[in-house]
Amino acid sequence: MMNGENDDVGGYLNPGTKRGSDELLSQTGAVSNGSVMSPAPNHADNNNDAKKVKLDTKNPGAPSRVIHIRNIPNEVTEAEIVHLGIPFGKVTNVLVLKGKNQAFLEMSDEVSATTMVNYFTNCTAQLRGRAVYVQFSNHKELKTDQTHSNAQNPSAQAALQAAQALVNQSDTQGGPNTVLRVIVEHMIYPVTLDVLYQIFSRVGKVLKIVTFTKNNTFQALIQYPDVVTAQAAKMTLDGQNIYNACCTLRIEYSKLSNLNVKYNNDKSRDYTNPSLPTGDPALDSALAIGGMPLAGVTPTAAALGAAGIRLPGQPSPNCVLLVSNLNEEMVTPDALFTLFGVYGDVQRVKILFNKKDNALVQMSEPHQTQLAISHLDKMKTWGKQIRVTLSKHQTVQLPKEGQPDAGLTKDYSNSPLHRFKKPGSKNYQNIYPPSATLHLSNIPPTVDEEQIKEAFTQAGAVVKAFKFFPHASNIKEDARDAGETEEQTGTPTGLVKTPFKDRKMALIQLGSVEEAIGALIKMHNFQLSDSSHLRVSFSKSTI
Repeated sequence: MMNGENDDVGGYLNPGTKRGSDELLSQTGAVSNGSVMSPAPNHADNNNDAKKVKLDTKNPGAPSRVIHIRNIPNEVTEAEIVHLGIPFGKVTNVLVLKGKNQAFLEMSDEVSATTMVNYFTNCTAQLRGRAVYVQFSNHKELKTDQTHSNAQNPSAQAALQAAQALVNQSDTQGGPNTVLRVIVEHMIYPVTLDVLYQIFSRVGKVLKIVTFTKNNTFQALIQYPDVVTAQAAKMTLDGQNIYNACCTLRIEYSKLSNLNVKYNNDKSRDYTNPSLPTGDPALDSALAIGGMPLAGVTPTAAALGAAGIRLPGQPSPNCVLLVSNLNEEMVTPDALFTLFGVYGDVQRVKILFNKKDNALVQMSEPHQTQLAISHLDKMKTWGKQIRVTLSKHQTVQLPKEGQPDAGLTKDYSNSPLHRFKKPGSKNYQNIYPPSATLHLSNIPPTVDEEQIKEAFTQAGAVVKAFKFFPHASNIKEDARDAGETEEQTGTPTGLVKTPFKDRKMALIQLGSVEEAIGALIKMHNFQLSDSSHLRVSFSKSTI
């Protein structure tokens, strides 16, 4: 065995335990799924969980109920590893070595493990979009001692319990199934059947799709040829966004085991039977004459674009807004950046030189322009009802060097104040229209209620009510970033008196919506202390 392997054994396995050449980052190339894979980099941040296991060895290359999975993403969870094995049988143990990008999965018997390895020999397994490699382990059992058992690993324990619950369910009870139920949340843009086909075909062959609207939510049923492909689609696409940070896919197993499709049209499609009628007699006649089956239609450029796929020569959607009827005495590029930044990441702002009650605001994404229009158009701001519409311009041009501009054009593309810079930011799920109640966050423990109320009063606001949120230690830091609220992240908002040292968020109620708009513009990023700047957003709550 090479020296590098000996070092790995010392850091990962109990003394006296032999490690096979296929596991824990062998220093030679390893053969997996019929192809030679180069070794993964040796990470320094070795996972201490590896020390918890005892592995009983057996002859290398022989079938084993312990499966070795390589090249897993750093952030993968035990539940995702367990999910790979669920269609093949009962999963009895799991160990994730995140520092080594590897995992072990123990099945209840060798038959289940062999079925899984054989399947993924012909079909590459994926976790979070990355190809992972599945092979037999050189060990016949994945053991944990009493002091380091999975009983002390809540995530592994939960994953194994969830796996057992799924095994106990039948297909008709919503367990692993060939039919997926897909719900599209936060659907800013329309989603079509062709868009879904394009997206779900990336995982495997789609047999049938039926779309419908239920409870004012667009939904679809999508059928795959087998449970494993359906599970791969669920695991790969659940929680993903069709557009950047909106049109989120929520996927679960359907109680149906087969879809009965009667028509091939824009609502339903059977890709195994292209001769089905459309349900429209005129269109059916035309298709019969032309001989063009609808089920085999290629998604249009618009459909591909909606799915986030830009085709060569396809025009970019417009991200520029025209804002008119502004108060010339009050408006500045920074004010518009702050106000429109509630609904998207503002890239550039230009106040028109010869018509200063008009401005162009360039957002980073097309759906952000729609959010700004829906929430800010006809909203009274600085005493005037502003109008917000799409501009004919595709971009806001910066002034040429030496050209007079009087500070009317500013570029914010590198601003640290963007609220939605993180892909899939939860802030998209918590966007509210302007309201008289503002949510305040990033309040340092040294600042009290009176100081905040005084700051808003000096900004010209009339404070009607104020309330600190109770502290919750499980609020994530990224939820606090850019004004994401405790109310938005599901934290209790009871009236329990907040410990002074824990005050981080609050609600402040002002005299009117217009007043709150003005206060947000003035007070967002207001310096409360040497190291803390206030974050302000509109709230859905009242005090």
